[in-house]
Amino acid sequence: MAGLFHPTSLGDLDLTNRIVMAPMTRSRADERRVINPSASEYYAARADAGLIISEGINVGPMSNAFDRTSGLWSDAQTEGWRAIVDRVHDKGGRIVAQLWHGGRASARGLLYDKQPLSPSGVNDDLDRLQVWALLANGAYVRVSATTSRAMTLGEIRVAVEEFKLAAANAVRAGFDGVEIHGANGYLIHQFLSPTINQRTDEYGRSVEGRSRLLLEIVAEICDVMPRSRIGLRLSPFADYNSTRDPNPAFTYGRLAHWLQTAGLAYLHLADTNAWTGAPDYERMLPIFREHYRGPLIVNAGITPERAADIVNSGEADAVAFGRLFLANPDLPARIRAGGPYNSPKPFGIYGGSDAGYLDYPSLESVAQEVAEEG
Repeated sequence: MAGLFHPTSLGDLDLTNRIVMAPMTRSRADERRVINPSASEYYAARADAGLIISEGINVGPMSNAFDRTSGLWSDAQTEGWRAIVDRVHDKGGRIVAQLWHGGRASARGLLYDKQPLSPSGVNDDLDRLQVWALLANGAYVRVSATTSRAMTLGEIRVAVEEFKLAAANAVRAGFDGVEIHGANGYLIHQFLSPTINQRTDEYGRSVEGRSRLLLEIVAEICDVMPRSRIGLRLSPFADYNSTRDPNPAFTYGRLAHWLQTAGLAYLHLADTNAWTGAPDYERMLPIFREHYRGPLIVNAGITPERAADIVNSGEADAVAFGRLFLANPDLPARIRAGGPYNSPKPFGIYGGSDAGYLDYPSLESVAQEVAEEG
């Protein structure tokens, strides 16, 4: 496991180890989408990660695939995140904000009774979109997606500016950088897909047109922070939210050419289908490595042992862990010790009380309990 504990740099982000905390959706904000104060304890407990990537943070009011997810467009939201970032920094950690727009994966009830926005108003698969809401009784349930409509050019411009404002607020909150969420069937991923993006203007027609939204977002964020502090998450083969790209190798091979010269801090490849036992890691990696030799984080339900092999072989610079980090706040210490590992609890993952959120035992506390029982 030694390779996982070697320091590295992703652009201007200096990591003390190569164990990254993956972004994980959390529905722990209030009605103003201000992050819950309990989150400061949650993130601070995981500050030993080489890098923490925050939960998805909405860039504007029209982004909300999951009820009670936090935002980063208002002063109150920014101050809420500042308290969390300060706690992480006080413990010597590094954290970037994942900037998120849900696009068509939403419902009117989550968008102030407005219709969800999408590249082209494709609505033949609403039953496959993942939209979740909090009921009055505290239960968190999946709800029906609402038909979306095609964005106007003006609305596309607004979305680009929302990403820029959220990045500027991330700087104000003290984040070490941002990660643009271009994966999992959300707005940027929707624009990249020739199935979901059927536009005939400059934001469609070709790979270059479908990539234009992403490139404009990157360019605007560069006005408020260096490229070397901007990461990008992609999931070329993801079935999640039904993006349905018939030729991901073509789409993302062209993107990889651009990434090689873009100067971003890192590329974060997510094998989202590994969640359901159908991993695509082995066919995803070559698409990018053929053209892109920059800093790379991979995330695919990877075990610590496999992560060590990936880093030692040079396949990637770091490995992101999701569920394992959720259940094991002290994951780096547990990896170094060879386990044991807590398993995620079946409740509290997305929202609710602090149960299933702040109550996972540390390795030290488990060892102490065993010693006392012995």
